[in-house]
Amino acid sequence: MSPNTLVINCDLRETRVALIEDGVIAELQIERAAHRGTVGNIVLGRVTRVLPGMQAAFIDVGMERAAFLHVEDLIRPDDFEAYLSGDFGEIDKSESGKDLAKGGEEEDVPESGPSEPPRTSVIPAALAEDDGDDDDEELIAESDDEDDDLDDDEDDLEDEDDDEESGVDSDSGDSSPDATGDDDLEDEGDDDLEDEDDDLEDEDDGEEEDEEPEELDDDPDDDEEEEEEEELRARRKRRRRKTNDRARKNGGSERRASRETREASSSNGRSRDDARKSSRVSRSIPITDVVKEGDAVIVQISKEPIGTKGARVTSHVSLPGRYCVFLPTVDHVGISKRIGSASERARLREVINGMKPKTGGVIVRTVAAGLTKKALKADLGYLMRLWNDVSKKVESAKAPCLLYAELDLVLKTARDLFTDEIGKIVIDDREQYARLIRFVEMFLPERVKDIELYQGDEPVFDAYGIEDEIARALSRKVPLKSGGYLIIDQAEALTAIDVNTGRFVGKGQSNLEETALMTNLEAVDEIAYQLRFRNVGGLVVLDLIDMENRANREKVYRALDLALKKDKAKTTINRISDLGLIEMTRKRTRESLSRTLNEPCFYCDGTGHIQSRTTIAYEILRQVRRERSSLPGYTITVNAHPAVIDTLQGEERVAVKEAEARYMRRIKLVPRKEYHIEQYDLKGE
Repeated sequence: MSPNTLVINCDLRETRVALIEDGVIAELQIERAAHRGTVGNIVLGRVTRVLPGMQAAFIDVGMERAAFLHVEDLIRPDDFEAYLSGDFGEIDKSESGKDLAKGGEEEDVPESGPSEPPRTSVIPAALAEDDGDDDDEELIAESDDEDDDLDDDEDDLEDEDDDEESGVDSDSGDSSPDATGDDDLEDEGDDDLEDEDDDLEDEDDGEEEDEEPEELDDDPDDDEEEEEEEELRARRKRRRRKTNDRARKNGGSERRASRETREASSSNGRSRDDARKSSRVSRSIPITDVVKEGDAVIVQISKEPIGTKGARVTSHVSLPGRYCVFLPTVDHVGISKRIGSASERARLREVINGMKPKTGGVIVRTVAAGLTKKALKADLGYLMRLWNDVSKKVESAKAPCLLYAELDLVLKTARDLFTDEIGKIVIDDREQYARLIRFVEMFLPERVKDIELYQGDEPVFDAYGIEDEIARALSRKVPLKSGGYLIIDQAEALTAIDVNTGRFVGKGQSNLEETALMTNLEAVDEIAYQLRFRNVGGLVVLDLIDMENRANREKVYRALDLALKKDKAKTTINRISDLGLIEMTRKRTRESLSRTLNEPCFYCDGTGHIQSRTTIAYEILRQVRRERSSLPGYTITVNAHPAVIDTLQGEERVAVKEAEARYMRRIKLVPRKEYHIEQYDLKGE
C-alpha cells in the first residue's frame, strides 16, 4: 500500500485537502463556500470590450472582473454553432464501434458515468503536457513567452479599466487546436493539487508531420526531455532541408501537382482536418473580424482570477471524466504516455478510434490502462451527453450565464487525485464521507475500502500535524536543520528567497567554500519543497551563498533541478550566475497559499512599513510652518496618534520649543487614540 494519503477536512463552510507524500505534507488546497473554484466552468459570456492592439477581448462571465480572452483561444461564433448542433448523443456507429459494443456486452457496466458531473478542466493544459516532438515544444515555449506578455499587458489594462499559459489558460503559438493550450494552463484545469495524468500521445489522422505534431508533451519532468528535443529538432531540420533539395531538383512539378491536389480536394469539400483548422482563429486575423462588443460567446474558465487580474478563458472546451477527456471543439486523439506499454496504448487508440464521435476528440487518461472497452465507452458516452446538456442550455440562456459548474473540492479530489499512488483518503465529515463513497462506487468500487472516516476527538489536521506545517508555510523565515535559514519575500513582480548560514558555522567543514556548499545544498532542497507547498508561481530569484568553485555551483544547480522533479507544476531554471543568483520560473495557476490565507495589512496598506514617529513629528512641524498664517488665534492645536505626541513631548520637545519661538505661536499637543499613526491635523484657536 502506498504511504501517500489524502486528508480532507470539512469544517463548516470551508474544505481543505492536504496531500501527504512519504509522511510530508506536499500540497494543500482550500475551498470556501463563498469563493468556490471556477476553473473548468463553462459560461455563456458577453464581449464587453475588444482590444485590437492586444488581439484580445474582455468577456463578462458574471464575475467581479471581466475575463481575458486571446484571439487564439477564440472559436468563430459561426463555427461554435456547428459544434453545439453536432450530434453527440450517441457514439459513432462505425463498424469498429459495433464490434466494441458487442465486445462489452458481457460486462455489467452502467451506461452512464458518475451521477455527479465531472469538473471541466482545460484541454490545452492536458495537451501541452504531452511528450511531443520538437515543433510542439517550440510552440509551447512561444506560448509561455506570449502568455507572460499578455498577462502583463492585461494587468495594465485591467488597472486602467478598474476593472491575464488555459485550466485552462491557453495561448498556443502557431499550433493547431490540438496543441492550443499554452503552458499557462498546464494543470490549470485542476487546482494544483490535481494531477490530470494527461501525458498524451497525440495521434493525428490526416496531418503531415510538419503541420501537426504527432505527439504532444505532457511530461515536463522527463529526464531526457531536453536531449530528445534537440535531437528531434535536428532531425526535422534535416528532413526539411532534404525536402527543399528534392523540390528544387524536380522543378515546379511537385508544386503543380500539390496545387492540383488541393484544388481537387477543395472541389470535393473541406476535409476533416480543414474543418478542424478553420475553427481556430489565427493570430494574424484581426480580432475585430471575429467578434465585436455585445457578442455572446461560450467560454471555459481556464485560470482563476489572481490578484488584480480577472480570470482567463478559452473557447476550446474540454470535459474530463475519470478515464478520458472529451474535446467537443477539437478533432484530436491522445493516449497518455504514462501508460508504459506500447501495446496497451495501441489497443486504447484502436478502441477510441472505433467509438470516437464524428466531431470532437478524445484523450485517454493514465488510469484507463487495462480498462475494458465497455467501461471506457460508458465514460465517453456520459461526457458526450453532458455536452449535449450544455448545448441545450445555450438555447434559452442569456449572457452572462453559467452553463456548467465544476465539481466541489471533495469530489474533484476523488476523481483526479485518487490514483494507485494514493494509499487512502481520510475525511472527517460523516455526510461528506457518505457522499464520497457513493461517488467512488460509480467508477472505482474496488477502492471504496480505502476511504476512511476519521472519528477522533482531535481535529484531523492536528492529528496529522498539518496545522503546524501551514503556520510554518506562512512564516517569512524558514529554519534549516543545520542552523541556517531562508527568508522568503513574495512581491508583485517576483519572489525573492535569500539563503543565510545563521547559526551554522561550518562545524566539521575545512573551509568557507565547503560551508557554503553544504548550506546551499540543504537550502535548495527546502526551497523546492516550499515553492510547491506554498504554491509560489511566476518569477523566483534565489540568492545563494557565494561559491568560488564552479564544480560546487554546478552541484547545487543539479540538486535544485532534481528536487524540482517532484513538482508537477512546470519550472524553468537558469544556472547560477557569477553573483550567486538563480533565476527560475514556476507555473502559476492560482493564488499562492500565503495570498489565499492572508490579506494585505490594512494598517500599512500591505507595504510592511510605516513612517517612523520621528519622521511624522518633523512633518507636523513643517506643516505648522505652512499653515501658521491661515490658522486663526494664537494657539495651534496638533491632533495626532499618542505615539507621535509622546515623541514631540519627549525626544523632540526642543524642536517644538524652537518652532514656538520662531513662529510666535503656542503649539498644543493632543493625543488621539483613534488616529492612524501617520494621521494628524492642525487647528487654530
